[in-house]
Formats: sequence, C-alpha cells, structure tokens
Amino acid sequence: MSKDIQLYQVSENDLEKCLKCSICNAYCPVSGVTLKFPGPKWAGPDGERHRLKDETCFDEKTMKMCLNCKRCEIVCPQGVKVGDIIQSARIKYSLQGIGIREFMLANTDLVGTLATHSFGLANRVVNMGLTKWMLHKMVGIHQGRTFPAYASHTFEAWYRREAAKGQQSFDRKVAYFHGCYVNYNFPELGKHLVRVLNAMGYGVSLIKGEQCCGLPAIANGMSEKARANGRHNIAAMERALRDAECIVTTSSSCTFTMRSEYESLLRLDNSSVAESINLATKFIYQQLKSGAAQLRFKPHFKLRVAYHSACHMERLGWTIYSIELLKMIPGLELVKLESRCCGIGGTYGFKKENYDVSQSIGAPLFKQIGEVDPDVVVTDCETCKWQIEMSTPYRVMNPISIINDAILY
Repeated sequence: MSKDIQLYQVSENDLEKCLKCSICNAYCPVSGVTLKFPGPKWAGPDGERHRLKDETCFDEKTMKMCLNCKRCEIVCPQGVKVGDIIQSARIKYSLQGIGIREFMLANTDLVGTLATHSFGLANRVVNMGLTKWMLHKMVGIHQGRTFPAYASHTFEAWYRREAAKGQQSFDRKVAYFHGCYVNYNFPELGKHLVRVLNAMGYGVSLIKGEQCCGLPAIANGMSEKARANGRHNIAAMERALRDAECIVTTSSSCTFTMRSEYESLLRLDNSSVAESINLATKFIYQQLKSGAAQLRFKPHFKLRVAYHSACHMERLGWTIYSIELLKMIPGLELVKLESRCCGIGGTYGFKKENYDVSQSIGAPLFKQIGEVDPDVVVTDCETCKWQIEMSTPYRVMNPISIINDAILY
C-alpha cells in the first residue's frame, strides 16, 4: 500500500500531496487553544501514513478532539482533504462503543419527535439544575451547555395544515430539505422560507419521508446509521426532483454533509442529487441577480447586522451568496465578522470533555460580536446560533429570516 502511494499517487483524500507545511495546524481552532491536540497534520496525513502500516497507531482519544470544522481543508495549498482523513480514520478504526450520550446526540429525529410531543415538558426538565447535573455526571453532557428549545409543533405539521395546498398554484417549484432543526426546534425558519419563495413565484414541496442528514450520527460514531439515513435521503431527493427544479436547504452543515460527506466519508453515490442541493441563500441570490425573480423590500426597513461565516459554509465556498443577498436589502447595515470558528462543532461542544475547548475557541468571536454591538447576528448554521446565543447577549437569525422581515408581501 505505501509503495503504491509513493509511486502512483492513488491514496484517498490526496494524502500523498501533503507537503508538511503545517498551515493546517496554524489555522486549526483546537490546536490554537490546547496542547492536547497535536494538530490536523499529525492526526491527518502524518498519522494516516503510520495507520496504513499499523492500525494500532490510531489514537482514539486524540482523534476525537477534532471538531470536523474543515478549516484545515480550506487553507491547505495542495487540496489535501485533511479533515476527511481524520474522520475516515475514526469511522474505520474506532473501537469505542456507543453510550447513551452518543445515542441521544445522534438520534435527532427520535429525540425531536419525543420532545415536540411533550407539551413543553422537555424544555422545562432539560434546563433544570438537577437535570443538568445528572446529565453532566451520568451521561457526559456538560452542565454549562444550554439546550436549544423544542417547538410545540413540527414544521411538517404546519406545512401540511397551512401551506401544502397553496403550493400547487405555482408553475415553478423547488423541494425543501428542512432538516431536524427546522422541524423540531425552530419551525419559524421553514415558514419564512416558504413565504419568501412564494413571494418570488416558487412553490415549495417537502422531501417526503426525509430523515436527519446523518451528520450527528457521523460525529458520534454511528456511521452505519448515517449511511442508512444517507441512502434513504438520496432516494427521497431523487423522487422529489421529478417535480422540482432543485433541492433548497437552510442549514449549511446539512448541505455540506449531503453534497460532500455522503460520498467522501460514507462512500455513498450521491451523484444523482448532489449538484441539485442548494443553500436557499445561494438559490435566492442567483434568481434575483439573474432577473428570474423579484422581491419588493420595505421602504423604511432599518437593521444593523453582523454576519458570522460558519465553518462548513466556508468549506462550501458559499459565504459570498449570503453576504451579497443581505447587501441587496435597502436599509440594512452589514458588518462581516472576522472568519473564526464559534467552537461548538455540532454536538462536539455538548460533551463535557470538549466544553472548555469549545468555549475557548469561540471566545474571540464572542468578543468581536460585543465590540461590533449589532442589532442581530446573522449566520447560516443553527448550531452556531445556539453557541452564540448561549455565549453572548445577542439574538441570532438566519439570512432567510432577515429577508422575510425585510420584504413586502
């Protein structure tokens, strides 16, 4: 295997292209706040060279410190998929069993369904001091972490009741992959997207039977569950695309997972749908810019926003679409925050062994937000929203919700 790599350059994730320049280490959020993580170069390409010769070189405790932000891949001058090397090694070599914590964090559909049907009890119980103490001591979820609230109804239920019939009157249609956050935690974002797209002349259908994108399962060692979800979602999106121009999403991490990691980490063939998956801000900007659709903005709208570019959004290379879309709003003052990881890394920041690292990573971002002092922070990632709202006094909104508030219906 090592001979093949040297002679023929056939390694996965472009391992052999690593120049050992260490720029990935310099930009790694985890390496910047703790000496316990030796950096993505060591955990990724350097470590993989050893693991290809001897699987016992896999250091599970160290590898789990990577939060999969992909910043190492963004800055790599050779295009080495450093983050994918690390995550693939975790999938291949990890021997750690799945505990109750990993099961809870990975099964977002199950937990979300139970919580939204609890008549608000879940929100009250999970934020009680005793509950947090028990989760910290017995489950391993840090007691300092604030849980996102669950809605009293799902987005899917609202859509069936309030919106589904009206979508048939539109000639142009898109299919919406709403994800777990919109369905269980914040249906308002889904409602905003439907209203904005309808105002542009697009009908919105849902992905029938969609499941969690699989990212929480990947992060918590349940790769087979992630593959099952991925296969299901690919088939569901293929069916949806028979009647829709494309798939739109409102989560940068869901989008990145389905477009990229289905193939690179889960070894799923997503070629039939990958290029049709578009973040809603990208889709809306392109339609407005080309003149294919229009929106009417309120004449006296005023808002000062600070835009935070989420890590997976930067890995997609799509930050520009959200920024340029926000710039189209008359009366909106936009401040682009310095590119920094917020530290939560999906479920990473919920785990008690990662909590201090998570908050240390985010500290410079939180400080900058305070210095800018905006009316609201804007980001395309729901877990960034949770982290910033927990760690600062500022409200966080998705760009779609800003558009919703700014247009005339």
